Amino acid sequence: MPRTREELEQLERLTLAPYAQLSAASRGRAYSEPPPDWRTHYQRDRDRVIHSRAFRRLDNKTQVFLNGSGDHLRTRLTHTMEVAAIARNIASALRLNTDLTETIALAHDLGHSPFGHKGETVLARLMKGHGGFEHNLQSLRIVEELEQKYPDFPGLNLTWEVREGLAKHQTTYDHPGRLKGFNARNSSLEAQVANVADEITYYSHDLDDGLDSGLLSETQLMKKVKIFADAARFVRQKHGRLAEESRHYFIIRTIIDMQIHDVVMNSENLIKKAGVKSADEVRLHPKPLIAHSPARRKLNRELREYLYRNLYYNPVVHGPNLQAVKLLDKLFKYFLAHPKVLGKTTRKRVQTTGLHRAICDYLAGMTDRYVILECRRLFGEEPD
Repeated sequence: MPRTREELEQLERLTLAPYAQLSAASRGRAYSEPPPDWRTHYQRDRDRVIHSRAFRRLDNKTQVFLNGSGDHLRTRLTHTMEVAAIARNIASALRLNTDLTETIALAHDLGHSPFGHKGETVLARLMKGHGGFEHNLQSLRIVEELEQKYPDFPGLNLTWEVREGLAKHQTTYDHPGRLKGFNARNSSLEAQVANVADEITYYSHDLDDGLDSGLLSETQLMKKVKIFADAARFVRQKHGRLAEESRHYFIIRTIIDMQIHDVVMNSENLIKKAGVKSADEVRLHPKPLIAHSPARRKLNRELREYLYRNLYYNPVVHGPNLQAVKLLDKLFKYFLAHPKVLGKTTRKRVQTTGLHRAICDYLAGMTDRYVILECRRLFGEEPD
C-alpha cells in the first residue's frame, strides 16, 4: 500500500522537535484545495516551485558573474539548489521540517531581477514613488499572483508558512520589512534556517567562483581571510598536497562544514535557552534562534569584506554588470514611453497594477539573456 499523507504527517509528529513546524498544523492556503494523497502540504509546495516558470528562469540569471561568463560559474539557479541542500542539512540536524525548509530555500530567489543585486538596485530606483522593488517581496508576488498555471487561482497557492518564509527572508543583503498578514516578530525556525543557509552558500560559493575565475588569489586569501587559512591548513594536514581543482574543492567544502557545524551547535543552545515549545512560540520570540556564534560572525564579516573589495567590485565583475544594468534602465524607460509594444499579458496587468508595476514585473521576470536580446532587437545594442 502507498504511504498516505496522514502517515507522513504522523511520522513528522513522531520524529520532529516540538518547536518544528508540522505540515498538519499549517495555516493553509489562500484558496481552498483538496489535500494531496501521497505528499504533505509542504512537499506539494516544493513541487509547485520546481515546476514554475520563474524557477526555470533562474538558470539564466546572474549570481555574481554576468550570465554566460563561464561554463562552471554559478547562476542564480545553481546557487538556489545549493542553498536548498545546505538548508536541508541544517534542518535535519536540528529535527526541523526539512520539506518546509527546502521549499522556502528553493523559492527564496524566484523574484530576483536580472543581473543580480545591481539589477535590483536599478529597479528599486526606477520604482521609487511607485511601491519600490525588493526581490524577496517580488518572490512573494510571483507565488501569490504572477505565475498563471492553475485554473482556479492565481499564483501557486502555496501554504502560509512558505509565504511567511519569503516575506521574512533576511540576510546581510536582504531586509524586506514587515508585510500585512506576517506580523509576528520572527518566522519559523525552518524559515530562519533558509536565511542562514543562503548566507553560507553565497559567501562560500562566491569564494569558489572567485578562485575558479582567477580573480581571487589563494596566496592572498591565506594571508587575509582566517576562515580560508584555517580550512586550507586542515585540508593540507588531512590530505597532503592536492591538485589545484581538488584542493580548492576540499577547502570550500571544509568551510561549509565548519559553518554548518557552528550554526547547528549555536542554534541548539539558543533554542534551549529560549525554552520555546512550539512553532508559534518561536514566532513570538524577540530574536532569531538560528544563528552563527559571535566568533563565527566576526570571521564571516572578515570574509564578506574581503569579497566586496576583491571580487564583487573587481572591474572584471563590476564593469560588465554595470553595462548590463544600463540596458535594464533603458528598457524600463522605453516601455513607459511605448506601452503598446508590451505583450498582451503585461498590458492586461496594467489595468490592475498600473503601468510602472506591470513593467517592473515584466523586467524582473526577464533573464539576463532576454534583456540583452530585447535591447538588441529594440536598440541594436548589448553589453560587451
